[in-house]
Parts: sequence; C-alpha cells; structure tokens
Amino acid sequence: MQNAELKYRPDIDGLRAVAVLLVLAFHLQFQRLPGGFVGVDVFFVISGYLITGIIAKEIQASSFSVARFYERRARRILPALFAVLLVSTLFSLRYLLPGEVMSYAKSMLSATFSCSNFYFLSTADYFDAPAHTKPLLHTWSLAVEEQFYLILPLLLLLLWRRWPRGRKSVIVALFVGSFAWSAWLAYQSPDDAFYSPFSRAWEFLTGSLLALNIAPAIRKRWLREASSLVGLGAIVLASLNYSARGCY
Repeated sequence: MQNAELKYRPDIDGLRAVAVLLVLAFHLQFQRLPGGFVGVDVFFVISGYLITGIIAKEIQASSFSVARFYERRARRILPALFAVLLVSTLFSLRYLLPGEVMSYAKSMLSATFSCSNFYFLSTADYFDAPAHTKPLLHTWSLAVEEQFYLILPLLLLLLWRRWPRGRKSVIVALFVGSFAWSAWLAYQSPDDAFYSPFSRAWEFLTGSLLALNIAPAIRKRWLREASSLVGLGAIVLASLNYSARGCY
C-alpha cells in the first residue's frame, strides 16, 4: 500500500524559505536580524506538522509501519548527514589543532548517533565565540528532531490503538507541559532550555496540534489570511528584536 501523502502546501514551502533566510542571516551575522535563529523554531513547527500528518493518515489507513517510518527517516537524513561529516572531517584534519581534532571526533560521533545536542550542551555555549570553531555545532537541531521522532510514532500508534478518545487530551497535556518546562527553564538554565528535547518538544507539538485538527479551525478566509499575516509578522518581529543573549 502506498504511503499516505499530504497535499502539497506552497504556503509551507514559503514559510520554509523564510526560515532558511533567517537562519542564514543569523550565521552571516547580519546585524539587522540578530534573532534570525528563530528560523530553527519555525522549522520545528513545520516538521511537527508534516510528520504528524503523515503518521496520522497512515494509521487511519491501516498502513503505518514503525520500521518503515524509521527507514524513510534514515534514507532522508543519513546521506546528507554523512556527506557533511565527510567534508567537515577533511577540513578539520587540515585546519584544526590536535586537541581540537579530538573534540571534533567526539562531536562527529555524537552527531552520527543523533545526540550532539547533549554533547554540545556539556561542552559549549552555542552563542559564545569559541563555539563557532566547532564545525558540527549546527547538528544539535537535527539531533533534537530525531530524538522527538523516536517517540512520536510510537506514542501516536499507542494512543490510536489503546486510547483513541483521549489522544487529543494527551497531546495537549504534553504540549502544555513542555511549554511550561521551557518557559521555566529559560530563566533557570538557558543552555538546557536551548538544547533539551523536552523543552523543545512543544514546538513540534504545535505542528502536531494543527495536523491532528486539535487547534480550532479558522473557517473564514479573511480571518485565515489575517492570522497568517500576524504569524509572519511575529516571526519577523522576533528576528528583529531577539538577540543571542536576550532571547531568554
């Protein structure tokens, strides 16, 4: 049976483009967009929406397979990841000092096993100058995403089969818990809030709430358009006003 595919959404592709440009602007140190790193948060929401929607449709069609889901994720992620690791390794061996190469090797191992967020949490501050000498620092976001998707398909499958009436309540509870934890942790331990999959889960779950039609639907077109503009404006406002040290 074919996989349940979501209808193509050009608006999501447009939002992806906005997120990419914001992240590039941040890494290029474009001073007018000091908060461009919020593009990563946008990616997390989009990812949660798309993946949750695909899983839900396949479960409803009785065609979902956990093994096939992970196989698709591996085929999508691993080729690009290994290409990045290869190129980064060649440059690191050429330009890094011996001690830095040892640190790089540890980061490469953690990136391979999708746990680089925990590694960099224990060794570096993302926004400190020395962190920019770590070639694989950016893999923290991929690690957070993969950790979330180790849990999500199993959770949705369990809820659909064992507690179908309560599945929406569980997703909402997880969203609220993760958001509250993130808000509290942002003041207590900003680095943990940044790297932890538990404090980031609410962003993916925002997409899940939309994909599962848990969030109230907006029926009127003009109101949908207005909401889109408000959301886009909020992203732009955050990118203009947030800063690496002031975002928490």
